[in-house]
Amino acid sequence: MNSQVDRIKPDSYGIATYLESLRRGQYQIPTFQRNVVWDRDRVKGLWDSIYKFYPLGSILVWRTDIRLQNHREIGGHQLQSEPASGEFQYLLDGQQRTTALLTSMYGGSIKGQEHRDPHLYVDLTVEGADEVEDSSWRERFLFWDEIDDREGQLLRNVGRKKRYDGGLIVKLEDIAHRYADLERGLVNAGCVDYDNPARAQLRSLKQVFDNYKLSFIELRGIEVSEVCQIFERINQAGQPLSIFDIVVAKTFRPRGEDVSGFYLRGLFEHFRHELDLAGSRFAAVDDMTLLQMLAVLVRESAPEAGVQNITDRYLSVLRTEHLEMVWGEGTKAIRKVFDFLDNHLRLPGPALVPYRYFYMSLASYFFRNNSPDYSLLKRYFWYYSFHNEDLLSNTTHLRDHVQRLNEARDGGEFKFDRFLVDQERLRRVSYSTRGRLSRAILALYASQDPRDWAHADRSVLTQVYYMLTDHPNLHHVFPLDFCEKHLDKHARYANSLLNIAYLTQITNLRISNRNPLEYLRDYLGPGFGDVQRTHFLPDVIVEWALAEQMPDNALDTFVDARLQLILARLRERLGAIPFEVIDTRAEPNGSAEGSAAAPEKFPRMDRTAAEQG
Repeated sequence: MNSQVDRIKPDSYGIATYLESLRRGQYQIPTFQRNVVWDRDRVKGLWDSIYKFYPLGSILVWRTDIRLQNHREIGGHQLQSEPASGEFQYLLDGQQRTTALLTSMYGGSIKGQEHRDPHLYVDLTVEGADEVEDSSWRERFLFWDEIDDREGQLLRNVGRKKRYDGGLIVKLEDIAHRYADLERGLVNAGCVDYDNPARAQLRSLKQVFDNYKLSFIELRGIEVSEVCQIFERINQAGQPLSIFDIVVAKTFRPRGEDVSGFYLRGLFEHFRHELDLAGSRFAAVDDMTLLQMLAVLVRESAPEAGVQNITDRYLSVLRTEHLEMVWGEGTKAIRKVFDFLDNHLRLPGPALVPYRYFYMSLASYFFRNNSPDYSLLKRYFWYYSFHNEDLLSNTTHLRDHVQRLNEARDGGEFKFDRFLVDQERLRRVSYSTRGRLSRAILALYASQDPRDWAHADRSVLTQVYYMLTDHPNLHHVFPLDFCEKHLDKHARYANSLLNIAYLTQITNLRISNRNPLEYLRDYLGPGFGDVQRTHFLPDVIVEWALAEQMPDNALDTFVDARLQLILARLRERLGAIPFEVIDTRAEPNGSAEGSAAAPEKFPRMDRTAAEQG
């Protein structure tokens, strides 16, 4: 029980005591702490809260023997990088408040605000008010540029400058450390009466320094992953602390005479910049995913490193030498992953990758691999993206995938079990879903290189857009308003992704919510057959448009026909892998089609697929 109490321990210190400990180097500021952004009103508001003895949020301190990259200064004050005791005390949350307190008391320099003196002064003539919405704190707490009249040139400050010269406006630092001198100055200035308002204000402020306690929470003997969780729950208003921040700080190595520097965040930024210059749409992949890709490569290259998984617990044991060891070949592998997704599968960016773990398994396969089998990788991607079961949804699955792909890379065979797909599950994937199957369907649409309905030779998902109206939209083939007004009970699949197509924004706007029989006739003509094939549009909808009529169950018929084209394309892409189709849709009689699709249907579907691409 005592050990649990000692792990997370609340404490409190006076303002002057805390700041002196900071100046003596008892605390370190890890580099993942964010830049100071507080303006002067925020600083004044902080001191007003202290003046009124309002509680402030706790300052979070992590006591550990783990060495992280530290800021060498705070608010222009130099900090020790090495503690005398061997135990580091890192400020995880509270840098903004600490900087405001420190520079208000002892001056210094704040990045981006070097032009102003951060010392804070107090006007002892400003008395408190009873109103809750009192804003007198803006006049009570002052910065020097609100006092200095520049020898009478700034008329608005003349009165304050006289009060300053008369000892009625004083430095916060002097209240804490030279209180007796300030009191004597007030007496000499004529404030002889003990109950004089200015002397009463000075006593009140001295009581703040004597009695106000800053709240601290000290974490001791806690692993990195748990520290991140605690930080996220405490720091509700700020940006969460991530394991990536910790790894960056932990692996930082300053440049020396005989050693090269290492800064992981800088390496990632440079790598991402190179991807941007190369036009890669996967430059947007987040830092955490890149780190996990490297961690998989470290596990493969250095089993002794102890990086057994890509969870926070194991990412925290990454060391500088581990990342340096895989960086060169690892970034080559990552580039190959992005090239495969972008240029082989034609996916227009990270949003259409069904599983995050694809990045890690593919990176492992491409690592130090000069002859990748892209045919295998395409089957691998589409098999696991569309399989009815989630087969790459956790790190256990990932470990299995990495092992099997690496065996294939080394000359073995990657074996696929039966592929199973439920037609009704695909029909039910909605326009608003963000799940694996929705990304898989949109990825398949994108891989077809869909063409603009108005210009058959123009790609919708091009990497370069010259006008706002060129940007791709997801469009309902049967518009929602039309379905609601005209299809009634036959509109159950109105929001299905099987009722969605990629179009340019201008084409989407022109179509709006019109009847598909009407708007399709605007585009039917030479070349539309090619467009049709790139969108999995079945012939039946064109036939309806030409005949200017369609059945009541047109949407259901369209969705089913489009689904058959999609399944045929998947069969083509999966090659010889056993392919089983079921249908769990409840029929009007209450039954469900739960058996494999009839074999005789597929030859007809294959012919249709051949005819339509």
